[in-house]
This record gives sequence, C-alpha cells and structure tokens, in this order.
Amino acid sequence: MLIDAHCHLDFPDFDADREAVLERARATGVGHYVVPGTTRARWPGVLALGARADVSVCLGLHPCFMDEHGEGDAEALASMLDEHPEVQALGECGIDARFEETLDDQWALFNAQLRLAKSRQLPAVIHCVHANDQVSKRLRQLDLPAGGLIHAFAGSPDQAWKFLDLGFVVGLGGAVTYERAQRLWRAVKRLPEDGFVLETDSPDMPLCGYQGQRNEPARITEVCRVVAKLRGESEGQVAANSTATAKRVFGLDYALSGNCLRSVIRR
Repeated sequence: MLIDAHCHLDFPDFDADREAVLERARATGVGHYVVPGTTRARWPGVLALGARADVSVCLGLHPCFMDEHGEGDAEALASMLDEHPEVQALGECGIDARFEETLDDQWALFNAQLRLAKSRQLPAVIHCVHANDQVSKRLRQLDLPAGGLIHAFAGSPDQAWKFLDLGFVVGLGGAVTYERAQRLWRAVKRLPEDGFVLETDSPDMPLCGYQGQRNEPARITEVCRVVAKLRGESEGQVAANSTATAKRVFGLDYALSGNCLRSVIRR
C-alpha cells in the first residue's frame, strides 16, 4: 500500500470528479492521503475530507497565499488545533523566496506557526523554495520535538542531511522525474531508507511527461518507480519504506478497514 504524503484533495480542481480521482488512485495501490491546509478559508473543506477513513489532515497557512491571510489567522489556527485533535500535523507552512516582496511577512507567519507546532508537539509540514539553508537554520534554533516533512524537496545531499539531522524527512514528488534534477537525484541516492516519503502535491507539481496537466495521487506510483531506479531498489521496497516513514511522521496507525488506513489521534 502507498500513502500520498502530500496532496491537496480539497482544491476546487477536484470538485467535478474527486471520487473518480480517488478510485484511480486506489486502483494503483494508493490507500491513504495526507491533505494539508493552506488558508483559513480552506480549513473547513480539509477537515471535512478528514472525516474519511483514508484521509489524514493538517492545518496551516501557506506562504504562497499571503494575500489571502489576515490579521488573527495565526491565533485562529491555534484555536482550530485545540478544537480538532484529529489534525495530524501543522502545515502547510514555510518560506518561498521567489516572492521577495512578502518575505518579511512570510517569516513572521512561519515563525508563529513553528512555535505552535512546538507547543502542541505536532510535526510541521514545510514548503521551502530557494530557502533550504535559512529554514534549516531556523529549525535548528527552535528544535521542534516532533520533526516533520520538508515537502517537495529539491535540494542537495548536504541540505537533505541537515533536515534529517533535525528529525525531518524529505518529500519526493514530481521534481524527481526530470532529468535536469541531477542534484536532487544525488540526494535521493544517498537518503536513508527512513528519510523520505513519496508525494504528489496534486493537483500541482506535474511529473515529466504530464506538464500542463492536473496532477493526481495515482501518479505517485510513477514517482515510486523513478525513486526505485535511482536507488537501485525494488519498487515494492521503496513503497514499503515510504509508507512506514509516513506512518511514523504523521502518527498513522495500521488499523485496516477494507483497503483503508485509519489515522489515530496523537495527543
């Protein structure tokens, strides 16, 4: 069984055919999905998906939606975490240095969310673009007890190990399927078997050959195939390792009901 460790199934891109998307994923062996929140307005939809046995959820404030965040959102997030113990992690939060005009505000919001993750002993799901060194430095300063996930990792082997040493794992998705990702390929080859999870970031982060198309959780099997080839391992071993690591990071329990993987409340 595969877990898509990061996919935005709440996005409107899936409103017309969400069940068909999930059925295609199940047909390829995907049995569970971790869905992060991105804005306060989207949290109710994420929580509604979390009522499904095959979905676990996170809540956070994404750095790419700074224009949608408002005063009081960090405090509202704290309240939501207290009200919803079924939330498995804080996120998606982080830093995206492509948006220089909002960087100061991004850091303020990121720091507030990291403090929440630390106080609630929740793993953090982190979006980190062109800021691996700065983010790893901040994580080292805060020393989060539950670690978390560096989503959509595309850095160097050394940067990967800095995150691993801090108790985080890295997420491998569509970026790993491109031949231009030579630095990332070197990192993938050197990761320990418990240092990564597979993800799609659906509907975003398209795989090579699918540019311009909506991404789907079913394509995580293709990510798995590429990672297995790079590591010289079987696809079954890579899938098993990724699933075990996702279980550990997000506090998922293998209480199978049919083909579903149920999550347990960690607090």
